Amino acid sequence: MKSIVITGSARGLGYELAKAMIPYGYGIALSDINEELLLNAKKTLEEAFPDAHIIAIKANVASKTDLENLYEETQKAFGEVSVFVNNAGVNQRMVPLYELEKKEIDLLLNVDLKGAMLGSLIAFKRMKEQGFGQIYTIDGFGSNDAFRMGLNAYGTSKRGLTHFSRALAKESEELQANVLIGRLSPGIMITNFVTHANEDKTTMELPEKVKKVYSILGDYPDVVASFFAKKIAANQNNGVCFEWLTNAKAFHRFLHAKKYASRNFFGEAKQ
Repeated sequence: MKSIVITGSARGLGYELAKAMIPYGYGIALSDINEELLLNAKKTLEEAFPDAHIIAIKANVASKTDLENLYEETQKAFGEVSVFVNNAGVNQRMVPLYELEKKEIDLLLNVDLKGAMLGSLIAFKRMKEQGFGQIYTIDGFGSNDAFRMGLNAYGTSKRGLTHFSRALAKESEELQANVLIGRLSPGIMITNFVTHANEDKTTMELPEKVKKVYSILGDYPDVVASFFAKKIAANQNNGVCFEWLTNAKAFHRFLHAKKYASRNFFGEAKQ
């Protein structure tokens, strides 16, 4: 049975992507470091889709052992791993770099960059042996070389991850591995991620100016996930980037800023 592994899928984009992939006939491997949220996510999906095949495996993406177990348990459950999505991520406090503590930088790089590299390494090796598969990383602020005060460390990790994904796609091509590498670019999603950092231990109050921009350009994760699910299910190309918030879409929204800015995202941000 074709299956998809999604790290960091107890909530947010990961959860919504898992939900969106079920109608395409995929077995779902949910994974997260928070076991309580993970089991609740599994239960909610099973209630909504009683015929779906869903497993839940606790994993810390900074641990190679955890990721290997995640892959192996998914393979045992479904016979194959068709898609591996490196979705797990943490944010930084929106402060200048010199105000961050070393442990915050370590956490961000271990999860956002190193975690995706380890997940891809493990998935690529096994998918190459399997003869097929898809691996995705998640773009974020900084992936396109953008800069903003308070997002230096986060942007650095995402810029590095973009290089990694593109280089891995090239490696797959040269090795004739038949493993498709791609990036998912969600733009601005209104979730706990934009208002919390350090694994939700730090709450951030966004400036009103930032809230206004997010209200114009942002979307809830279920909308973005539906777009990605359709693209993943149909993909046959290596080196792709599926981009939700394109330049054309952003331009259109700024042209109609009054309509979009009226959305009350920050009074009801989803988890």
